[in-house]
Amino acid sequence: MDNEKIRKQVKDEFIEYLTLHKHRKTSERFAILDHIYSIKGHFHMDSLYDSMKQNGFRVSRSTLYNTIELLLDCNLVVKHQFGANASQYERAYGNENHDHIICIDCGMVRESRSNLISDEQLKKIRKFTVSYYSTYIYGVCSKCSYARRMKLNRMRRK
Repeated sequence: MDNEKIRKQVKDEFIEYLTLHKHRKTSERFAILDHIYSIKGHFHMDSLYDSMKQNGFRVSRSTLYNTIELLLDCNLVVKHQFGANASQYERAYGNENHDHIICIDCGMVRESRSNLISDEQLKKIRKFTVSYYSTYIYGVCSKCSYARRMKLNRMRRK
C-alpha cells in the first residue's frame, strides 16, 4: 500500500476513534498524526517535537503527549521500551515486519528485516490474524564488544 493510501486510512481510523470516544477533532491532532506517518523508523517524543517545530508546526508538548496517548489507544502508533532508554515510538501501519536488535551496553537500537518468523509460521497461529510483528533481540554490539575486550586487555597488563 502506498504512503498516501496509508495516510488516508489512518486518518479515517483516527476520526472514527475520536468520534466514538467523543474527543475533539483538532487540526493539531491531525498534523501530529500526519507528521508521524511521514517518519520512517523510530522516534522519541523530543525528536518528534523538534521535527515538527522545524517543519513549521506550532504544537505544545502537552498536546503532543496527549495525542500520542490517543494514537497508542487506537493502535495507530506502537510504543517500544528498549531497556532503560527513553520510550521510542513508531507508526503501526505501513511498516514491514522487523526485528529490533538492542545493545545492552550502549542502548543502540537497530532494525533488521531478517524475518526470523516466516509467513508459514505466522499462518499456523490458529484463530488469530497477524497484522504485524516485531521481535526484540538483546545482546552486545560489535563496538561495545571491542571496547570490553580492550578494557579487559588493559586490566590484564596491570
